[in-house]
Amino acid sequence: MRKKPEIGLRARALQYLARREYSRAELRGKLQPYAQAGEDFEQAHSGSLDALLDDLTARGWLSDERAATQFLHAKRSRFGMQRITHELRQKGISEELISAALPALKESELDAAREVWQRKFGIPPQDDSEKVKQIRFLQSRGFGFDVIFQVLRGGSDIE
Repeated sequence: MRKKPEIGLRARALQYLARREYSRAELRGKLQPYAQAGEDFEQAHSGSLDALLDDLTARGWLSDERAATQFLHAKRSRFGMQRITHELRQKGISEELISAALPALKESELDAAREVWQRKFGIPPQDDSEKVKQIRFLQSRGFGFDVIFQVLRGGSDIE
């Protein structure tokens, strides 16, 4: 039985990037185990992992900005600013890119919270336990208390 040829680090990186945008830190984390496993082969053929990431960035195939934009677009209607900011930091997105996204996030946060609340509950809390449940839910989605209380106060105005 023939052994399957080992896929190169560059090819693996391109396969990941073909599926979705990755931040540099995310892609580095995904490729790190393969870089260590095939270290001798990779050094002889394509250089270090950092050199590969630099090359992908220079060619425009790897972009933290695009990864952040795609992530924001996917999550902004379901999550609050706090959670999105936290997840962007976990993905290794720079503070400058996060700061640049904050005004747009803040602008749409109340609408997103209302939409999430409407889908989950739809009616204002009838008692304190229901209110706590709704607050906790919106908090878990990353919405701040100021936004949560605006949503709950205006609950009957939501369509």
